[in-house]
Amino acid sequence: MIKVIFFDLDDTLADTSRLAEMARRNAIENMIRHGMPVDFDTAYKELLELIKEYGSNFPHHFDYLLRRLDLPYNPKWVAAGVIAYHNTKFAYLREVPGVKRTLIKLRELGYRLGIITDGNPIKQWEKILRLEIDDFFEHVIISDFEGVKKPHPKIFRKALKAFNIRADEALMVGDRLYSDIYGAKQVGMKTVWFRYGKRAEAELEYKEYADYTIDKFPDLLEVLKSENGSDKEVHAR
Repeated sequence: MIKVIFFDLDDTLADTSRLAEMARRNAIENMIRHGMPVDFDTAYKELLELIKEYGSNFPHHFDYLLRRLDLPYNPKWVAAGVIAYHNTKFAYLREVPGVKRTLIKLRELGYRLGIITDGNPIKQWEKILRLEIDDFFEHVIISDFEGVKKPHPKIFRKALKAFNIRADEALMVGDRLYSDIYGAKQVGMKTVWFRYGKRAEAELEYKEYADYTIDKFPDLLEVLKSENGSDKEVHAR
């Protein structure tokens, strides 16, 4: 019997893929507006390459962008990028449709809830608090705080230990087949692939590790009905 449901954060609970793209574009536009002498396409392409190399949580994207563009360091341009990026995040951060009402129902049904997410703890907690969903979750496990990232089994075992449950008593819900679904399956959890966001068609070679697939967040409730019944192969719609 499933006792605890774990969720990924980005593009599972928080709609962040489109938000990140918008924030990055607005940052470049604001840097150019304040005097950075580079066209948008060139600067944006370099920023995306930089993010790919250093990761989205690297704290000096705009500083390094100037170096890559062979421009002198200018704190005004960097500040313009930072302001536009954060203003966009604050203004447009949204939950994935149906998240809060589904979490309310899950709590009413007696499920314990947790988050297992990769990223910077401050940034991830900022999303959780801004969405006002922190009260739903007993434990939030964040990779950069724990020292291990998904899909490494240790981060999933840390989560299980926090709740003092066995792997077969847990369900993992996430949008990434490799880090969320494959990772959780390796320690014995049940898995639900939430086919949402920019990775809806990515990493399909790991699809076999998903016990269930859903396209809308509230469909998780139907999955749980099936999990507690006899049909284990249902594809919720």
